[in-house]
Amino acid sequence: MDAERRGALLVILRDRFESNIQRHAGVSWLDVLERLEARPAALDALGAMEASGGEPDLVAVDGGSGAFVFFDCSPESPAGRRSLCYDRAALDERKEHRPAGDAVSAAASMGAELLTEDEYRYLQGLGEFDLKTSSWIRTPEPVRALGGALFMDRRYGRVFVYHNSASSYYGVRGYRASVRA
Repeated sequence: MDAERRGALLVILRDRFESNIQRHAGVSWLDVLERLEARPAALDALGAMEASGGEPDLVAVDGGSGAFVFFDCSPESPAGRRSLCYDRAALDERKEHRPAGDAVSAAASMGAELLTEDEYRYLQGLGEFDLKTSSWIRTPEPVRALGGALFMDRRYGRVFVYHNSASSYYGVRGYRASVRA
């Protein structure tokens, strides 16, 4: 990422950080900035998350490592990351009406990971997300081995986890990602 794009991204991240201080009370923007500048790969990943509509923001500090944890905080599943099946194996399985790609590979290409069920529930504790969309989550291997994959959303004031064939895809289902810096 060139210096101009990096500077513009840091302004966006700072403004979002300051507008949503309840997500990271007690954390200084200067500490976040220092860590991001020392980790260009994490900053590149956040740039990719931003470019695809994720609105990444700091949501936690890892107690063990001290890493800053960023999640997509867009109100709905990021618009630039929808209509994807779950993973590459599911994409390869589709013979007709193939989607443009898969969520797991797309996240990895950004330098990010899909949220886990626990991370998604944590995010939902910070606000109300995916009221009209849904998001693939990292699926446990026993479920995936049987051909399924998990996704989550918020409906009726509750957070739900569902299952679907990993090769399915929908215009309102995307994925939310996380990055550690």
